[in-house]
Amino acid sequence: MSPFEIAGLTIFILVLFIGIFSIIFGFPGTVIILVDAVVYSLITGFKTIGWKIIVVLIILSFLAETLDFMLGSAGAKKFGSSKKGIVASVIGGIVGAMLMTPFLLGLGAVIGAFLGGFAGTFLVELIEQKNLKPAVRAGYGTLLGRIAGIFAKSFFALVMIIIILSTIYS
Repeated sequence: MSPFEIAGLTIFILVLFIGIFSIIFGFPGTVIILVDAVVYSLITGFKTIGWKIIVVLIILSFLAETLDFMLGSAGAKKFGSSKKGIVASVIGGIVGAMLMTPFLLGLGAVIGAFLGGFAGTFLVELIEQKNLKPAVRAGYGTLLGRIAGIFAKSFFALVMIIIILSTIYS
């Protein structure tokens, strides 16, 4: 393998890990993984990752993103969160991750994403409902839905990465 090929493969694998790590922050990590696999396939002329694998990855990515959305919405709705609360959860998760990262690095990003998501929903629901108990319940439900969605999407992302790497290295 030439140094150029080694560098390309290293970047490819790093993007795979960025894809799975981005799931924690609510980003579509399975889509990042899918795009990375498609770009790799285009560069290599579909020699290692063919169309069949790409179709399987598209299906897995679609299922993961749909399941993540459904679980997040179900958790939020079950505990009384509004649509504004769900949006505030996503925004709060991103802001919380950015604020906590300088203090605890990777762990701070994870903690900040969850606490920010809870805080975003809690604040919006508190402003709308003007009652503390329903606001806490909505924040808790959104947090549970996010956690369930992250676990489900992470599972699908891990399966996608295993399929991709086993195809490349087989």
